[in-house]
Amino acid sequence: MRPSRRSLLTAATTAAVTAAVTAVPTATTADAHGSLKTGFDRLSADGYALLAAQKAGIVTNPTGITTDVRHIVDVMHADPRVELTAVFGPEHGFRGTAQAGGSEGRYDDPATGLPVYDTYLKSGQPLADVFTASGVDTVVFDIQDVGARFYTYIWTLYDCMEAARLAGRRFVVLDRPNPVTGRTALGPVLHKEFASFVGRQPIAQAHGMTVAELAKLFNAEYLTAPVELDVVTMTGWRRDRFYDAYGLPWVPPSPNMPTPDTALVYSGTCLFEGTNLSEGRGTTRPFELLGAEGVDARWAAAVNGLGLPGVRFREAYFAPTFSKFQGRTVGGVQLHVHDRAVYDPVRTGIALLVTAKKVWGGFAWRPDNWIDKLTGSTTVRTMTDAGAGTDEIVGAWQDELAAFRRIRKEFLLYR
Repeated sequence: MRPSRRSLLTAATTAAVTAAVTAVPTATTADAHGSLKTGFDRLSADGYALLAAQKAGIVTNPTGITTDVRHIVDVMHADPRVELTAVFGPEHGFRGTAQAGGSEGRYDDPATGLPVYDTYLKSGQPLADVFTASGVDTVVFDIQDVGARFYTYIWTLYDCMEAARLAGRRFVVLDRPNPVTGRTALGPVLHKEFASFVGRQPIAQAHGMTVAELAKLFNAEYLTAPVELDVVTMTGWRRDRFYDAYGLPWVPPSPNMPTPDTALVYSGTCLFEGTNLSEGRGTTRPFELLGAEGVDARWAAAVNGLGLPGVRFREAYFAPTFSKFQGRTVGGVQLHVHDRAVYDPVRTGIALLVTAKKVWGGFAWRPDNWIDKLTGSTTVRTMTDAGAGTDEIVGAWQDELAAFRRIRKEFLLYR
């Protein structure tokens, strides 16, 4: 009989995970005001014991920082207790110089002299070959996620785990908070036939997990075979707390994710990337401002009329400096979340799509049906086109979401 994926995971990782996760972390009121320790904090405090006698390479970007905003690559390179020999840059690059859909390529980092390898749009054996060529024994991952399935860093994690397995390398994940909490999963679950770099595997649109939890899920359920995996958990993080509860510095994980407020709405309003409306790129409030030429106050009135919990909508006009409608004034809405505890970003995103189509005759999907990649199936597009309401569309994915929540529960590391 073929052993289950979960039993394989247990055999491969129990000892290492036990060392890193000695107890399920909890948080006190004091923890919620600055004493959270990230995976990197714990790794460095332990003298990098988990990386002893290993040549380490790290997959990271500008979010890989300490609480005093030093980059962890600079810190590790200067510390004789760890042998850091390579850096691997994702989309936007290790130092963050590239816009959406770009990377920095292969170069030597001027600050440290370390070789920087490009992982963007690489997967499988080609990415495994990069790890082999780098000469590292262990691949470390430390990037701040924002909690949405289509934010590509979690698929960089997935691809790097699979490539490390192919290359026979260990894989270590240093955990960071889910900035929009880990209370629950929301939204439709990806159907495998719609897999892409904005969704490799069937997880919910707002997954409600940390990257370490996702790594354990990937290793047990979705990789071709388990990689040798260690995770270093946080202490002091609670699932019901937002990012700003901890006093941690925020570094934009990508150029259009400037604040934690952006992350709060992103898992819903990023759906407008699949339409001909602006999702606010090229403004100071991407994903909070939405609009197009010819949209007027009727949209804000329509969506306010739905009484969505925790959010209000303001008629807004803006001129993007790049992306859709560059240099042209468009009309639309700005989201104002006033109660994060009851706000549902995915339901809100669907409501905005439904009302936009009703009040603006120019509404159209992107010709490549990118909305199907973002939502994970044809359901949202076809139901919206058929005139379905918000509740009907949201109701259509509840069974698959409930199934994902049951799987997800097995891999949660925090209360």
